[in-house]
Amino acid sequence: MTTAKTALLFSKADRLEISVCQHMNRMGHNRQVRLFFKGISRLGDGVFWYILGALLPIMHGIEGLAALLHIAAVGLVCLGIYSQLKNRLVRQRPFISFEAIQAHTAPLDLYSFPSGHTMNAVNFAVLFCFFVPALAWLLVPFAVLVGLSRVILGMHYPTDVLVGAGLGLLLGNVSLLLWPTGMFAFIAQ
Repeated sequence: MTTAKTALLFSKADRLEISVCQHMNRMGHNRQVRLFFKGISRLGDGVFWYILGALLPIMHGIEGLAALLHIAAVGLVCLGIYSQLKNRLVRQRPFISFEAIQAHTAPLDLYSFPSGHTMNAVNFAVLFCFFVPALAWLLVPFAVLVGLSRVILGMHYPTDVLVGAGLGLLLGNVSLLLWPTGMFAFIAQ
């Protein structure tokens, strides 16, 4: 698809989504809501996942290390995919395209499609829940909150978040289909 066609498609989608973006973004005008979702978004930058990953080998020994290596490898694939998509599809962030949308945090990069935060959050939630199912009660809501935070903070449109979530879900599950015990399970044997 050419850049002009992509720009036209995103322009149409932007106009359809602007009312949802405005409604969600207005929630960020409340200081407590804004600070909460800024905190969630900041944790979703990697801090939360790095801490959780560091605990895997401590809590689960060599099996935890094998799980961490699998999660890190798929995380790197996510990073590569969403970076390439953002740089090729170049959808402007909502706060750039519309005056009515306020940026409640600083963007990490220029473009919004797909949401890398959401893609990683869903991918990591899938993988951590697979390797440590007892964490599902924490990780599933956290991934949802990361996605919501990106729209509330003015960084993404809902479709950015939905596509990011879909890609994260797909990548996490495909990695487990290819390596049902984890790609580094041989380390633990």
